[in-house]
Amino acid sequence: MPSSEHPAGTAGTTGKTGATAARVLRTPRVWLVPTIIIGLVTLLLSLVYMGGILNPRGDLHRMPIGLVNLDRGAVVAGQPTNLGAQITAGIATAPDPAHQVSWRVLDAAGAADGLTSSKLYAVLEVPDGFTAAVAALGASGPQPPARPTMSVLTNPGAGSLASSLATSIAQLAAHTASAQLGAQLQTQARAQSQAAGSIPINATRLLIADPITVNVVVGHAIGMHSGLGLTAFYYTLLLVLAGFLGASVISNSVDVALGYAASELGPLRTQLPTVPISRTQTLAVTCAMSVGLSVLSSTLIMIATVVVLGMDASHLPLLWVFSFCATAIVGIGVQALLAAFGGIGQLISMFVFIALALPSSGATVPLEALPGFYRVLSEFEPMRQLTGGVRAILYFNAQADAGLTRAWIMMAVGLTAALAFGFAMTSYYDRRGLHRIVPEHAEAPAAHSAATDG
Repeated sequence: MPSSEHPAGTAGTTGKTGATAARVLRTPRVWLVPTIIIGLVTLLLSLVYMGGILNPRGDLHRMPIGLVNLDRGAVVAGQPTNLGAQITAGIATAPDPAHQVSWRVLDAAGAADGLTSSKLYAVLEVPDGFTAAVAALGASGPQPPARPTMSVLTNPGAGSLASSLATSIAQLAAHTASAQLGAQLQTQARAQSQAAGSIPINATRLLIADPITVNVVVGHAIGMHSGLGLTAFYYTLLLVLAGFLGASVISNSVDVALGYAASELGPLRTQLPTVPISRTQTLAVTCAMSVGLSVLSSTLIMIATVVVLGMDASHLPLLWVFSFCATAIVGIGVQALLAAFGGIGQLISMFVFIALALPSSGATVPLEALPGFYRVLSEFEPMRQLTGGVRAILYFNAQADAGLTRAWIMMAVGLTAALAFGFAMTSYYDRRGLHRIVPEHAEAPAAHSAATDG
C-alpha cells in the first residue's frame, strides 16, 4: 500500500518495510489536525489571558468604596458648619461618566462590616473634629495648628491589586477635596488679610492651599503569611488543578484497566482484554473514583500549604470540607465532559475549568476592573465561585455573606449540572448502541468462551 495512504507503513512490520520519520513528516495529513488544534488553542489562550489584564483602570466599573463622615461639625464665623459632610457629599456626587466608582455612604459600623465581609475594597473616612481642625488653620498662636486629616482604610484580603486600585482612587478623591477646600480657604484668607491690612506668611499660605493630610491604614488586617491577599487564589488554583489532573489520570487509568486503551511505560506496551461495560457505568466508575481520591488530594494540599509552608489559615475543618467538595466537583465536571466528548473533552475541560476560569475569577484582577465579557463569565465560571469561598474562609472569618454562601450554592448547581449532563449523554449513547467496544476486541472474548464451552 502506498506510503501516502499509510505513512506508518505496513502494519506489524519493521525495518526496511516500515515507515521512516522523513516519510511521516512529508505526509500532509499527519500535520493537519495538530496544526489546526495547536493554532486555535494558542490563539484563544492568548486572547483570553491577556484580554482581561491589559487595562484594569480603563475597564474599571463600579468599584465599591466606602465613604464615612465622623465629623460632628463646629461653629465657624458664628455659623454651624460641617465640612466633613460637605466633602463626603461632594465626593459621592462628583461627575463619573464612566461609572468607575461606586461610592457607598455609610456610618462607621457599616463601613467596618463592608470591609470584614469583602463588600468594600477600601474606605475613605473623615474623622471627628475635622471642621474644628480646618477652622484652626488660620488662627494665630505659639504652636502651628495641626493639619486636618482624612484616612483611607485598606482591605488587603480583597486582593493586592483590588486594594491598591481602591486605595489610589480614595487618595485621589481626598487630595481633590483638599485642593477644593484649599481654594475656598485661600479666598477667605485674602479677604481677611485685606480687611486687616496684613499679608499671610508663606508657610500659612502653603498650608491653606493643601490643608488635608491623607493617612493610609489597614482597615481589615490579614496574616503575614497570606501572600498579600493572594493565597486564596493560589490555594483555589491547587484545588482546581487537583480535580482536573486527577480526573484525567483516573479516566485514562480506567480505560487501561478496562482494555479500551493501552498502557505504555518506556518500550513496554500492555493491552488488557476489553471488558464489556456501558458508557453510563464507566462514567459512574470514574466519578466515584474522583470523589474518593479527592479525599487524598485535598488533604495533601492542606498539609503542604498549612502545615509544611505555614500559610495563615483558620476554620481548618471547614476549609478541608470545602477543599474536598471543590476538588470532587471539578473532577466530576471533567469526567462528564470526557464521557460526553471523548478525547476532545480534555481540551474543552481545560477551557471551562482553567483557561476561561482564571481571568474571570476576580482573584488577581478584581471583577470590577475586568472587561464586560469576563464579568459575564464570572457569573458561572467555577474559579470565581471557589475563590470567593476560600477567601471568605481564609480572610473573612468564614462569613456567609463574604462569598461563602454563594460558593456553596454554585458548587451545588455545578455538581447537579455536571451529573445531569454527563449521565444524559452517556445514556443517550448507550440507547443508540454507540458502545466503546472495538469489534475485534469484542470477538475475542466470545471466541474464547465458545472454545471453553466446547
